[in-house]
Amino acid sequence: MKIVTLVENSSGAENCIAEHGLSIYIETEKHKLLLDTGQTDAAVRNAEVLGIDLTAVDTVILSHGHYDHSGGILPFSKLNHTAQIVMQRTAAEPHFNGERYIGIDRDILGLPNVRLIDGDLRLNDELFLFSGITGRRCYPQGNRKLSCMKNGKKSEDDFVHEQCLVITQDGKRWLLSGCAHNGILNILDRYRELFGSAPDVVISGFHMMKRNAEHTGEEKAVIIQTARELSKMNTVFYSGHCTGIPAFELMKEIMGDKLIALHSGGQIL
Repeated sequence: MKIVTLVENSSGAENCIAEHGLSIYIETEKHKLLLDTGQTDAAVRNAEVLGIDLTAVDTVILSHGHYDHSGGILPFSKLNHTAQIVMQRTAAEPHFNGERYIGIDRDILGLPNVRLIDGDLRLNDELFLFSGITGRRCYPQGNRKLSCMKNGKKSEDDFVHEQCLVITQDGKRWLLSGCAHNGILNILDRYRELFGSAPDVVISGFHMMKRNAEHTGEEKAVIIQTARELSKMNTVFYSGHCTGIPAFELMKEIMGDKLIALHSGGQIL
């Protein structure tokens, strides 16, 4: 198995582009796949620098319907016309941050290899997708500004469009999420419902970033409580992107070696 961070907010390899986005390249015994594609064509350009052949990718998983995870789909599709692109049907709906549109490029929906799904899906014995995350403990505070269209009206985003990928390989399970908008603890609760135990490795943003302002006391309390709960698990966590540096550093103080930073061009495995 091979896992490489193609795109992240910071660069960890020479000549690799960093941008506000996330894309993870994965090779399993049966698949070559992407979880998300970043915001621009940076994933395509970084793959070329790293010697990764994106024409061999057979599956793209879109974690949720935001531009910084889906923006590389159209540049990728110019190279690769056959990989199935799997997203929740609700990921195709309009999404906003305040008045700013942050949803996917509508042209993506015209691609013939897009597969819209509803709920959980087992692709095969290696790959499983799940959604249906309803818990709200330690819920990311940044979600308050985010909305979606329901029945023609803007409503607070409930993130039913978010899905998580579980990879089973070599006797271990890897859980991958894009931003964990539903809250990483709630995602892990749903994972335990499905699999009965904790994953061996988690790769995910934690959506704790706050632009141009310090975290409030309430926000810090959520970050600290999340880190404390994660630190009790026999799981290694890789995080970055929407976690934000201040939140990551605060969590790192609590989690120690159980929390590892993601960077563009960095190889996880």
